Amino acid sequence: MKKYSHLFAISAAIISLSAALISCSKTIDELQLSAYAPTNVDEKAGAWKTYVLTSPTEVSVAVPATISSSDYQAEVASLKQKATNLTSDQQDAVTYWGGGAVYRWNEIARELCARYNIPPASNADGKYPVPDAANPLADPKFPFANPPYASRALSYLSVAQYDALVSTWYYKYLYNRVAPAKTDATLKSLLPVSSLPSYPSEDAVVAAASAVILKAMFPGEVPYLDAKLAEHRNSRLWAGMNVESDLAAGAALGSAVAAKVMSRAKTDGMSAANNQALTAGMIQAAKDRGLAEVWVSQESPLRPPMLPNYGAVMPWNFDKATVAQLRPSPPPALNTADYQTDIAELRQINKSQTRDQARIANYWSDGAGSYTPPGHWHRTAANAAHDAQYSEVRTARTLALVGTALMDAGIGCWDAKYYYYFPRPQQFGVKTSVGLPNFPSYPSGHSTFSAAAATVLSSIFPDKAQDFDAEATEASLSRVYGLIHYRFDANDGLAHGKKIGSYAVARGKADGSGL
Repeated sequence: MKKYSHLFAISAAIISLSAALISCSKTIDELQLSAYAPTNVDEKAGAWKTYVLTSPTEVSVAVPATISSSDYQAEVASLKQKATNLTSDQQDAVTYWGGGAVYRWNEIARELCARYNIPPASNADGKYPVPDAANPLADPKFPFANPPYASRALSYLSVAQYDALVSTWYYKYLYNRVAPAKTDATLKSLLPVSSLPSYPSEDAVVAAASAVILKAMFPGEVPYLDAKLAEHRNSRLWAGMNVESDLAAGAALGSAVAAKVMSRAKTDGMSAANNQALTAGMIQAAKDRGLAEVWVSQESPLRPPMLPNYGAVMPWNFDKATVAQLRPSPPPALNTADYQTDIAELRQINKSQTRDQARIANYWSDGAGSYTPPGHWHRTAANAAHDAQYSEVRTARTLALVGTALMDAGIGCWDAKYYYYFPRPQQFGVKTSVGLPNFPSYPSGHSTFSAAAATVLSSIFPDKAQDFDAEATEASLSRVYGLIHYRFDANDGLAHGKKIGSYAVARGKADGSGL
């Protein structure tokens, strides 16, 4: 787990956070964060298009007490008392959560993905036990947060945050109750105060929604998540940002919206994603289409393939029929010149891998113990939104667009992998030092995930499009340099991911946000 050391420096306008840490990704250090008042509070966000909610009023929020009422005045008096004489731990909490509610809960989710991204080991009988959701802390722990699982967990988290915040913005401007510091000049807030109405609290909404999703995705982490939830809530009191009724309304709204989002998760087909009974038919179908040699596990004992039916899970930005329509063309047959060219390239790299190729392969490996390629791209998206000083709702929109594109990319990629069942280079003597994935080769998952995310991010941040494209290309090439994939796996994965990402881009252009 990451450890944070905070530099607490409060001024009238800003709190700076120095986040020096040991990254669960093994390769990436978190950037420094600063609390900020957003450059645009997005007053009209209450009308943006949601994913699961049919309307922002699907969950109701009660009318708040007026700022002149005795109840509200009592809340402000209590808040002033709580926001004085803070301990160093309380100050650290204010600093940490001041980095952004959506940002921090996405970070927590990535850390959990890294913690649980451990493949089950074989037992004495040569079998690989399946993690048990009903006993999540037994060995092997539930879940095994592999790339498809991580993409799904992070997408549901981001969608719940976004839908809940759209609803929050609707009620904020419906009731238009100003922040406590704007009603009482003697209340000194420890974080920047914008013009955004304070009821219901956006931080409380995000915290509650995030906790609901992450408890479902990581059921062994309930005590940890409850502690984070309480700390986040209290930090808003310690910082003088929200009165109790702001927080209570936000918590109720966030929890209710997340419950609706989890209703979708329970019926999206994930429960059948690891159906091993389907693989025999998949293998026979690939052979019938002319594949001379199918992929087989290279582990001993043979490990069952990872989530062979994940391609049948319900996508976000298009329907299931489109998954097959977007499937890339077949890879080259094993006896063709195109295949021989690409296997020869890998054998040459195997003999004389350069230091730069090794660096790139290791940087993007995102293997066991990391938060996987989807987590890597969520981090990129979160940092871009923070750098742009987005409002919480626009940050959530960014992560929801990227997150749904990444889950869709995983679904599309896994559909193609098990449709073609193409063997990995390791079946033909090529060695790798960056881990050996336990699923078919074509197309490259890293490439598909990366191109989908880069396509979405390039649309949101066009001034950084070159950088995102370059990162996606490097991530793709890393699998060639790491001897995990043929070049045609990588190239076709990039093309596949761009097509998938374009659906999220189209959704974003029509969601009413102006981007």
